[in-house]
Amino acid sequence: MVHNTKRTLAAVLASVAALGMLASCGSGTGISDDSKTLTIFNSKMEIQSQFEEMAKKYGEEKGVNVEVSYSSDTVAAHLATRYASNAPYVLSMVDAKDIYSLGPDHALDLSNEKWVGDTDQAISVDGKVMGFPVSVEARGLIYNADAIEKVTGKKFDPSQYKTLDEFKKLIADLKADGMQSPVGVLKEDWSLAGHYLPQIYEEQPNVNEFVKGLHDGTVKIGSNDKFNSLMDTFDVLKANNYAKDAPTSAEREVTSQKLAQGDIAFLFGGNWDWSVINQYEPNKNLGMMPVPQNTDDGTNEKLVGGGSKFFFIDSSDKVTDEQRQMAKDFLNWLVSDKEGQDFIVNTCSMVSPFKSNTLAPADPLGKSVKSYADKGALIPNFNYLPDDHYSKLGAEYQKYLANQIDRPALADAIDSYWQSTKISADIK
Repeated sequence: MVHNTKRTLAAVLASVAALGMLASCGSGTGISDDSKTLTIFNSKMEIQSQFEEMAKKYGEEKGVNVEVSYSSDTVAAHLATRYASNAPYVLSMVDAKDIYSLGPDHALDLSNEKWVGDTDQAISVDGKVMGFPVSVEARGLIYNADAIEKVTGKKFDPSQYKTLDEFKKLIADLKADGMQSPVGVLKEDWSLAGHYLPQIYEEQPNVNEFVKGLHDGTVKIGSNDKFNSLMDTFDVLKANNYAKDAPTSAEREVTSQKLAQGDIAFLFGGNWDWSVINQYEPNKNLGMMPVPQNTDDGTNEKLVGGGSKFFFIDSSDKVTDEQRQMAKDFLNWLVSDKEGQDFIVNTCSMVSPFKSNTLAPADPLGKSVKSYADKGALIPNFNYLPDDHYSKLGAEYQKYLANQIDRPALADAIDSYWQSTKISADIK
């Protein structure tokens, strides 16, 4: 997942100079004057080298020029720079909210493409399919079953720990049998307020109504059952955090290593965390499970997630029809060609959002996500978080993690944030 912060237009335009710093494949400029070149913007940093290698091979096999560019700037800021320079990419990989904001003015209608019926994750705006889903990502508790079984001497079945009461008993057993601190908690603001906190919104019966209520002040989050349910679980994670004495000093890499090697048993995160965990020769039996809660609404049987990263094809007169057809051909290649399917699943270690791609993810976290996706057990992402949500509320959540504020104070901070922020017009 990518986490964006809001920039002013002045800052966006000032960043034109950053174009020279793009990592690209092809001409090396990041911008091509060749009307027969397929220019692709990739916003997923961890697969840039794979994309570059693929672009070279794909271009040679198909007889087309392909350039793949990456920018360290935010997606919205970088694309604004490109549009200000009259140099849009033919094909851009963005976040869901960017499809909603950019689609009406910049995206081609893809409703008639064959792949539309092959996925449940495409994004439509005003009745037109504009967002091509690249992968599926989901959030939940990552577990190390080998570590749990080694300590308890019992087979670990995550489905037996759906409630917080059941989970607390398991934590107690792990501690009694020698695992003093069974949990890791990532301190990063994007994890706390970009991933955990949004589940409180996403697991509401009507997320849009809930957020509108927060915004107009008719809803107070502190009295919400889902808030208190997920906060009760977070308190258990926090109390059993290996770094609880200095939680905001714990490094992500150290926490990931401890999970990989079985020093801890649980970590809240998503299948994207495999790229870090995999660096530390992890135990083989890792997976993901829903966040345990004492609830009967079914949310403790599902992960939260869905399509993550979306391509759109530019509709402006700065892109030729020939280029748009090249982009369509490339998207169809990703969906139905064996090499394209392999590129998504095996080369990039992503979970394909297309039903026709039956390749099993290579990593255990991806396998877990696919199993939940296949059985329809994903709670949809809320795609309208304001750009500063995770940075502002992440700072408050870090205070809570460090026991500097209590739950009512955190709730007050969340209420104040939503009442003072502008919400998307697409929240209806």
